[in-house]
Amino acid sequence: MQQSLLIYNTLTRQKERFEPLHAPNVGMYVCGPTVYGDPHLGHARPAITFDIVFRYLTHLGYKVRYVRNITDVGHLEHDADEGEDKISKKARLEQLEPMEVAQYYTNRYHEAMDALGVKRPSIEPHATGHIIEQQELVSQILENGFAYVSNGSVYFDTDAYNKKHRYGILSGRNLDDVKDASRQLDGIGEKRHQADFALWKKAQPEHIMRWHSEWSDGFPGWHCECTAMGRKYLGEHFDIHGGGMDLIFPHHECEIAQAVASQGDEMVHYWMHNNMITINGQKMGKSLGNFITLEQFFTGNHEKLEKAFSPMTIRFFILSAHYRGTVDFSNEALLASEKGLEKLMNGLRDLERVSADSQTDDETKKIVDALRQKCYDAMNDDFATPLVIANLFEACSVVNKLIDHKATISAGDLEELKSTMRLFAFDILGLRDDHTGGSDEREEAFGKVVDMVLDLRAKAKADKDWATSDRIRDELAAAGFEVKDTKDGVTWKLNK
Repeated sequence: MQQSLLIYNTLTRQKERFEPLHAPNVGMYVCGPTVYGDPHLGHARPAITFDIVFRYLTHLGYKVRYVRNITDVGHLEHDADEGEDKISKKARLEQLEPMEVAQYYTNRYHEAMDALGVKRPSIEPHATGHIIEQQELVSQILENGFAYVSNGSVYFDTDAYNKKHRYGILSGRNLDDVKDASRQLDGIGEKRHQADFALWKKAQPEHIMRWHSEWSDGFPGWHCECTAMGRKYLGEHFDIHGGGMDLIFPHHECEIAQAVASQGDEMVHYWMHNNMITINGQKMGKSLGNFITLEQFFTGNHEKLEKAFSPMTIRFFILSAHYRGTVDFSNEALLASEKGLEKLMNGLRDLERVSADSQTDDETKKIVDALRQKCYDAMNDDFATPLVIANLFEACSVVNKLIDHKATISAGDLEELKSTMRLFAFDILGLRDDHTGGSDEREEAFGKVVDMVLDLRAKAKADKDWATSDRIRDELAAAGFEVKDTKDGVTWKLNK
């Protein structure tokens, strides 16, 4: 089905029709993690956001090359010009090789993303594996007159750049305002202006991670890696560059400047940014000390958590808000997400117990016929996952009526309902039903037997055979099953 997709472009500040530069090929680059600590909830949101983009574009028939980098050189404080590399610091304190630290946390990140149902990217380049490409980028910028060498370090000359181009087109900042704000800092050290940023930094004697260059033994500036690796794997012009909203300035602003300064024009067509996850209105992050790791969510081992929450509950929680909206963490919000996920999974499981009739009643027909396009319309409007979930909830209400024999559905419409709900819940939203575990055939067969018994109970209720209905419920309870009749359908679990 041909779809017209709208994407909000941070650069133009409006929704634009998605038109790939080289359709059906799509190039997408997303800023990945800095691997010096356990992944937390703030890492989950961009990973899930762009997993949705990846899944949906692939579903529409595009051939997507999805690049997500690993920053294993390490972030420095502020704009990567001062301070000690955090990976080097951790390696020094724990007497490890820096790559041991980076690899350990890369593995931890992968484990958490796998649990969240995030697909692996097409390419996952490491910053440390692309030092040559970053040095070449720095050389090009120097040759074009937009950088200068100072005491073995190389800095981007924002003044020179701003005279021919405009520094600040993504964030909307004016360079003079950036300079005025920077004057509050004490001195500018090696830089001509505080707004200038490092392209290559001369390493101090204690700095473990260093590489040889014509300027000094040192390491690349943080902003260089994405520009260099994006161009290497996606070319000088590609479709989508994404990341968290906190990367708009300075990281992505500097990336745009580097691309223009090195090749003469902009590299990226659509800039996409997800909003933040907050706690009590404050951004969640390592630097603020208010983050909760994903492992702590999964185990419940944190003072702010009332209980453990499954990876799929976390995914559902994030998808329940639009990616450009703020999500504020609370136990109440997670409990609501847990309930919402259970409602959707119950609906999908109950759908397998629905028997086809000779025809579909008018009300059910109307909902089933509209469901697929309504979900597409939501996704095509800048990936509006909350609306997709709302549409699936409406479908769950239809399933409840079918289970209670208060509605009828033909074989063809039943297959369409199953196909649509599975497509959007599992393939596009990336949710999974952890109720059965999915890999244990005996457990799956066990669940089918229980569902069959509950279907007999539903038919008894529909026939107003209350004695049989109560007897089935009581005998299931005696066998250790807890059966609940809710407005969202019948749920069950085995009490251990």
